[in-house]
Amino acid sequence: MIRIKTCLLAACMTLASFTHATHAGDSNDALTLAIDSRSEESRARDGARHPAQTIAFFQIEPGMTVAEGLPGGGWYTQILANYLGREGGIYGINYSEDLWPLFERSDKWVAEHAERTATFPAMVEGFSDNGIAIESFTFSTVPPEVIGSVDRVLLIRALHNLNRLEAKAGALSQALSEIHRMLKDDGLVGVVQHRAQESTTDEWASGSNGYLKQSAVIAAFEQAGFALVRESEINANPNDNPGPNDFVWRLPPSLSTSKKDPDLRATMVAIGESDRMTLLFRKAS
Repeated sequence: MIRIKTCLLAACMTLASFTHATHAGDSNDALTLAIDSRSEESRARDGARHPAQTIAFFQIEPGMTVAEGLPGGGWYTQILANYLGREGGIYGINYSEDLWPLFERSDKWVAEHAERTATFPAMVEGFSDNGIAIESFTFSTVPPEVIGSVDRVLLIRALHNLNRLEAKAGALSQALSEIHRMLKDDGLVGVVQHRAQESTTDEWASGSNGYLKQSAVIAAFEQAGFALVRESEINANPNDNPGPNDFVWRLPPSLSTSKKDPDLRATMVAIGESDRMTLLFRKAS
């Protein structure tokens, strides 16, 4: 009898392992397809952004509900919308309306960027017609039905302005508080952010130059009720060593300081995209 039970147990364990492996294989295939099906222009940045490794590090699976902070033009949104599938959900979160005047940019620029909240659903539908659930809101207008329903929140190069505007408007604190509320109890937050060297001054690494210290990001999340799960060097670039007069937009893809200087442009291209921290947090309290 013991031998029979042992055999049955072994068979069940083998079946469970096979099922898990099959699901994992299906997930990997879906992610590969979502990444490879994009345009050549979008895929050109994969070598610097490592989407497959990053999404895997954030433990994202098809069918999940993922909220993306400040999705911009949708570089990651396109991958996620097709990867998560019709059983999943993709939510876009924009800056709160009262933050836009603090950017001190032209009225046209402010209007175009503020409008992304309203145009996010159409952007997603342009990427995928698989029936995925779509929501769009700001950090100050999170719908009640979203609270406690999100599996993952992604903040990919999205923290520097929130941190820069923290002293004036509490922007980072508010965003992290709302993220905490919208996550499920076992929800996770994935961060990719331009990384300042720890030896730089806090003023330089405040976000105004695009960079933040990794220690400061971890401290902000812990203060907001999150715990660090893991950190990775997936998106590291040791060639990026900015000086006190540098900012991140000197590098690809912006190349803002070298548009009329071919030699400087070649130097910036050789450095590549910024050095980035990649962090995973869980909702802890």
